[in-house]
Amino acid sequence: MKNLESNTKTTTKQSLHFFLLAVTMLWIKSYLAFQFGLNLDLENVMQQIILVITPLSSAIFFLGLSLFAPAKSRNKALLTIHFIMSFILYANVVYHRFFDDFITIPVLFQFKNFGDLGGSAQSLMHPLDVLYFLDFLLLLTIVLLKKVKPAEKIKKKTIGLVFASALSIFIANIGMAEIQRPELLTRTFDRAILVKLMGIYNYHVYDAVMSTKSSTQRALADSNDLSDVKNYVDSDYKKPDDKMFGAAKGKNVILVSMESTQNFLINKKINGQEVTPFLNDLTKSSYYFDNFYHNTGQGKTSDAEFLIDNSLYGLPGGAVYTTKAQNKFHATPEIVKQRGYNPVVFHANNKSFWNRDIMYDTLGYNKFYSKPYFHVTDQNSVNYGLKDKEFFKQSMPMLENLKQPFYSKFITLTNHHPFILNNDQEKSIQPANTGDPTVDNYFVTARYQDEALKQFFQQLKASGLYDNSVVILYGDHYGISENHNKAMSKILGKEVTPYEHLKLQKTPLFIHVPGQKGKTMHTIGGEVDLKPTILHLLGIKTKGDIQFGSDLFSPERDDFTVQRDGSAISKDYVYSGEKEKCYNQTDGKEVANKLCKPAKEKAEKDLNLSDKVVYGDLLRFFKDGKIVPNQETK
Repeated sequence: MKNLESNTKTTTKQSLHFFLLAVTMLWIKSYLAFQFGLNLDLENVMQQIILVITPLSSAIFFLGLSLFAPAKSRNKALLTIHFIMSFILYANVVYHRFFDDFITIPVLFQFKNFGDLGGSAQSLMHPLDVLYFLDFLLLLTIVLLKKVKPAEKIKKKTIGLVFASALSIFIANIGMAEIQRPELLTRTFDRAILVKLMGIYNYHVYDAVMSTKSSTQRALADSNDLSDVKNYVDSDYKKPDDKMFGAAKGKNVILVSMESTQNFLINKKINGQEVTPFLNDLTKSSYYFDNFYHNTGQGKTSDAEFLIDNSLYGLPGGAVYTTKAQNKFHATPEIVKQRGYNPVVFHANNKSFWNRDIMYDTLGYNKFYSKPYFHVTDQNSVNYGLKDKEFFKQSMPMLENLKQPFYSKFITLTNHHPFILNNDQEKSIQPANTGDPTVDNYFVTARYQDEALKQFFQQLKASGLYDNSVVILYGDHYGISENHNKAMSKILGKEVTPYEHLKLQKTPLFIHVPGQKGKTMHTIGGEVDLKPTILHLLGIKTKGDIQFGSDLFSPERDDFTVQRDGSAISKDYVYSGEKEKCYNQTDGKEVANKLCKPAKEKAEKDLNLSDKVVYGDLLRFFKDGKIVPNQETK
């Protein structure tokens, strides 16, 4: 009997020691990943302490679930949970390397995209990444060598103590987090803040809860929810400029999405050579907006498309294109189609990428010229698909045969991370010399894109379409993330502060209107403003529409735009949502937060109401500029 009791105590002790070893290794690994893999930019000692304890409560709680498993499967349960948590951690590290962001539940529904990532995904993985699973392999080895025998039964008191410890640490964590950022869970738009103050695992639990909450909003929504939104946007409406309204009436529209193109490229020289000589010249012959910002979130290029067609913001997590494609929208393609336009899209990639084939139909496009319409080979494609020069060349015959007037959109691909060209003869500029391959090669593919755009404009002129078309070029989102600030500091010749980081979110916008001279416009605006701008140029009124942007040519508009994380840029101040700090627009010096309060509050209002429209699918209650009480429109 004594031997039996002794053996029981020994196996119990072994089980608990094994459990504590797993907890400790996961805790240390997670902390090191937070500190060095995610670069969370800690601001003070309190945040350092928080970073230490956040993974501990999660490790104890989730691994503690294995203690409920029967003795025979307890080790297997612990290993399974440990592996899942390790994979979640690693997946976020890889995702963060490029997107400077964290995975959300909606992002997981974009799994169809992952198969098309190709070299972009591979370049984000490093040989040393195996270290993220080293502790798991050690635990697995211990189990396989039968160095630890699971106890037949773990006392309830012991299990209770485990979960009480996890809860106590979690409460302490949340308490300190609230001190750092009051109302953390109710008013933040910034995932980096959540991860920094809650840890990656607690953040994912929070994200799952919020995703579940948002999925119920449509079922509970009715037409009354749209009234507050409409009253707000109606009060914020800005009338168009008398000279620009209808300036392009009846003309074709050609939109070109310039992949990953940031505004600092314009007039930039590398090794004594202009990076974008064609776009530099275009600033003289078109309306060039040098204070234009992308407003995208996790949806990146698809978010830019959504913003431009709808004047609504992308979602705080995931992409509207993949999660809300069945919603009802009142998009530009649908609006112009009702006035005789032929809306089409050209994009030499798989039609299902970003769920475009479904979403384009929802938005009202007549035709999507996707990969099957192009001749794509190993020689004329790279990374995501057809190279830009070949893309425009093959698109021209299809464009020339379209019924006019048309509303067309071209989505380029070559200037995409990891910024590679597979033919040295196509590299007409040398890489930069920062020591960061991503930043260095960015200028090579940006030059290639510039040459492709020059070729496209020449083709448009030769075809006769140029003089009968409004041509709009816009950078869809940033190309160089915050993870490359060190190299970017060398490029810019100054430190990339939070203020400079926000200024780097500028993307170029060019609007060529037939018969009008070029002019540099210093108006502060963003992608959300393009829908009313385009429609007003075509002579189509937007008053009464549900839109969060305003005409970029309007004499009434405010210099203002919003970032998806709640940051705001106004005429006088720049507010960082991540840092919760206010900067002077002129010199970038930090000033009192109260000066940014109006911009901050408007940013939050715009984002919240736009999210309300999308999550609740509220435009199903909107028809002909009016709210249809409690019945869905067809």
